[in-house]
This record gives sequence, structure tokens and C-alpha cells, in this order.
Amino acid sequence: MESNSETGERTRKRVRRGYERLAYGGIADAVRLLFTEEPDLTALDKMDLYNIAEIKRPKGGGMEIKFFDRIKALQSLEELSGTGGDSLPLYRTLQECARSLGGGEDGV
Repeated sequence: MESNSETGERTRKRVRRGYERLAYGGIADAVRLLFTEEPDLTALDKMDLYNIAEIKRPKGGGMEIKFFDRIKALQSLEELSGTGGDSLPLYRTLQECARSLGGGEDGV
């Protein structure tokens, strides 16, 4: 039987992969869909439309495609990584040390 920690880790990996697909995934198939008058259902099955949040066909014709927000996906990935936006922890630690020694904001 699988433990809760293993299940949680597997879920975190799936969430990370999903956010990575949203943040870095291609849009070529969505553009191809945009320029297709009547898409074939078998062709749709083969397209990577993961980044699409919404598709509309207005009454006047055409097609609207809305994508998921890549910036939000990147922010979520950053939160998952646990860095909290601090990608240079050693640099931040050195800054704090300089401030505690009376070096001021810029460490001088």
C-alpha cells in the first residue's frame, strides 16, 4: 500500500508538470486550429491544446482562443520550488549580514 507522503509527492510532481506545460508549452497547434475552417475530429485528437483556456466561435464568424496565463504559471512554479522569489539566498544572507554590521541598505 502507498503512503500519504508518496501520494503527496506524486501529486506535487503532476502539478509541477502541469504548470511547466502551461508556462513553457507551445502554441503551434492552437494557431493551426485558428486557421482551420472546420477541424477534423481525428486531427483535434492529435493536437496539443493544453495551453488553451477557452475557445469561442462568435456569431459573426472567426474564432477566439484564450490561453492560460504563463506568468501565473511561472509564479506558481516558483512557489512550488520553495524559493519564495529569492533565487539568490547566499546573496540575500550576505546583504543581511552587511546591514547588521551597520553597512546600510547597499552594504557600503
